[in-house]
Amino acid sequence: MTAGPGTTTATTTAPTGRSGEQPAIEGRSLSKVYGLSDRQAARALASDDPAAAVSAAGGYLGASDVSFSIGKGEMFVVMGLSGSGKSTVLRMVNRLNEPTAGELLIDGEDITRVSDARLREIRNNDIGMVFQHFSLFPHRTVRDNAAYGLKVRGVGRAERRDRAEAALARVGLGDRGDKMPHELSGGMRQRVGLARALAVDPPILLMDEPFSALDPLIRRDMQDLLLELQAEDRRTTVFVTHDLNEAMRIGDQVMVMRQGRVVQCAPGAEIVAHPADDYVSEFVADVDRARVLTAYDLLRPAKLVFSADDRPDEALRRLGDNEAQGAFVVGADERLLGVVTDAALLGAANRGDQDLTGAVTQDFHTVEPTAHIGDFMHRAGRQVVPVTVVDERGRLRGVVPRATILSTLSTAPLAEREADERLEVAVSA
Repeated sequence: MTAGPGTTTATTTAPTGRSGEQPAIEGRSLSKVYGLSDRQAARALASDDPAAAVSAAGGYLGASDVSFSIGKGEMFVVMGLSGSGKSTVLRMVNRLNEPTAGELLIDGEDITRVSDARLREIRNNDIGMVFQHFSLFPHRTVRDNAAYGLKVRGVGRAERRDRAEAALARVGLGDRGDKMPHELSGGMRQRVGLARALAVDPPILLMDEPFSALDPLIRRDMQDLLLELQAEDRRTTVFVTHDLNEAMRIGDQVMVMRQGRVVQCAPGAEIVAHPADDYVSEFVADVDRARVLTAYDLLRPAKLVFSADDRPDEALRRLGDNEAQGAFVVGADERLLGVVTDAALLGAANRGDQDLTGAVTQDFHTVEPTAHIGDFMHRAGRQVVPVTVVDERGRLRGVVPRATILSTLSTAPLAEREADERLEVAVSA
């Protein structure tokens, strides 16, 4: 999960797909009003202050002017505190909540305008859902619970048994098909709920705070399982949570909501690095940045980069001018060949070398742009060049200076002090 500088905030028109392709799901100025007639709701939404107008009329504004775009295969997380409107938005995707205003497009088709028959077809074939409280039938076996969606769709007994067994195996319950729900732990019951959705194999999966009732260790296991399944299937998933660390861990994009409105929508690392306002800043204050921000987020240009053809004496002079002890050496194809130190350059100059080939060493470590701070911060200060970032082709992309790591982690108090202290110990060891 990587991000560039800047933020993405809510707008009244949905953004287009980032790669130019048609989004899997697109919300355009969606609003949901409870407790008012259609005419009253329309009048209130047309006012200068819809929330106040809806309240004055005796209704409740669950979502207001919400727009978003979800790419195919993307894990899209909707998060916020209780009452923020996140579940309201999720349930508008399959019209369990009827939007009061706006458009909701699935593969370009506005499902707010389709017939009841077409809506049933979309729900049956295109959308699966996993709920917070398992929603299992207590009188059915685990296998029959996993197969229930297939039964509703009219799939034959033998096929639905096979598909249910395969789905249970994928979630680690291949040997529990004959058990009853009450014989399983909470984590296992939620795995059954996930298997039921997977058995139908829908292109879209909606998950409404599915792990919030689980204890932390089981919750972490379920997140791991979801990430494994997502890596295999690349299923378009909308995941609702109130847990920011969970959102940052699993989301490709995170949409932060407050009082029915979108405050910010961006990759998680971008939200942490560039919060849109004070509300988001407070929300992300306790996030473990070492496990969210990546080398890309902290990337800086390398100050000194030499060509292998450069003369050692000239390179040594430039090193001295910059008060540096080491620098990078790249080849004609921009691939990183290694580093040179002041001592190695002095030796090469004294030998009369005409290029840097004899001075280059491999005494340094590299990381990929997607590496999290926590994975490499212990290397800061342990080599003559900063933490070195290269791409998949071995080209130098930039560096992450020790001071940048320290300043980034020191901006977050409570939850990040441990990470900050670990870094101080690592770089001083």
